[in-house]
Amino acid sequence: MELFESYKSYTLARDLMASGLYPYFNALETAQDTEVMMNGRKTIMLGSNNYLGLTNDKRTIEAAKNALDKFGTGCSGSRFLNGTLTLHHELEAELADFFGKDAAMTFSTGYQSNLGIIQALANRHTILFMDNENHASLFDASRLSFAKTVSKFEHNNMEDLEERLSRAPIDAPKLIITDGVFSMSGDIANLPELVRLKKKYNARLMVDDAHGVGMLGKNGSGTASHFGLTDDVDVIMTTFSKSLASLGGCMAANADVIHYAKHNSRPFIFSASIPPSNAASALEALRILKREPERVEALINIANYMRGKLKAANIPIMDGATAIIPIYTYEAERTLVIAKRLLENGVYVNPVLPPAVPEGMCLLRTSYTATHTTEQIDRAVEIITKVFSEN
Repeated sequence: MELFESYKSYTLARDLMASGLYPYFNALETAQDTEVMMNGRKTIMLGSNNYLGLTNDKRTIEAAKNALDKFGTGCSGSRFLNGTLTLHHELEAELADFFGKDAAMTFSTGYQSNLGIIQALANRHTILFMDNENHASLFDASRLSFAKTVSKFEHNNMEDLEERLSRAPIDAPKLIITDGVFSMSGDIANLPELVRLKKKYNARLMVDDAHGVGMLGKNGSGTASHFGLTDDVDVIMTTFSKSLASLGGCMAANADVIHYAKHNSRPFIFSASIPPSNAASALEALRILKREPERVEALINIANYMRGKLKAANIPIMDGATAIIPIYTYEAERTLVIAKRLLENGVYVNPVLPPAVPEGMCLLRTSYTATHTTEQIDRAVEIITKVFSEN
């Protein structure tokens, strides 16, 4: 096959564009907030991961500006060489303390964090045990690593995981990897059972808490804190692009693990470091979160308010306890039609289609922000109910 042959046969996106149902790359004309301007229309944002409302907070913006003035626009190198700022050390120290771990290290994106962590820790003898609803970056990380065996267990199915662990060689290094809060369903990992199985089968445990931070645990410190199991989770990962209002990611673990990863993680060693403005805004968002833990409560309260309103309106939702509420639309075309109609009426949601979900289980992923008002939620539910009744 000729190298570029595959693009010639790819017609799905253009077909959707021609039909008027293409749902992607809608440009915001204003800052990320609970209401935005999109396509020239004021729109209630129900598709953002700005969980704590800090992306447009004056304090995070000011911190970014100050870092630009002091350090410039970029670091011009990797952390391994000339790209480490005092600001990076400061951020890592506060992240380690926040997660209750000895040390932390930062990566340039959340996606890259997972690539870098697993590539560094997994060798050719390692068996990776992955929840099959884990984020795509975790599966890509397993491919980048030298691990020859990746065992995918059914979502949150501890019996399936135990059966797989029981078949693994006793002396093989084992790493169980799970999202803390799953990005599509909003499910919370069964961490108590994962810890029990980790101990029973002499494994290690990594939690991707990209969505759990700012949503669960003491001061929003995530899923391990939520269950009181911080000491039993070996590696905690999070991203800065959600609750921490920036871009980047990190790994928190004991000091020896961090030391090893810093000297063996290729995505860390061979990438430029987080720009000063990103590091500073993430650090300021972290400090605000610690000072204002009531934001976490406000986030869950507004999500629960929305959940109650949707149930009362007989909108088919997946129940849960986080700030992610999936609304079932089942079929792909109906999903795209409803997403389009909602946007035309002033509500933005994220349509989720196969392969991200099984065939016949398409959904609209909605997510909430601590600064959403009940008035905005009421208006959104009114629009959602109207559109669903017509489609």
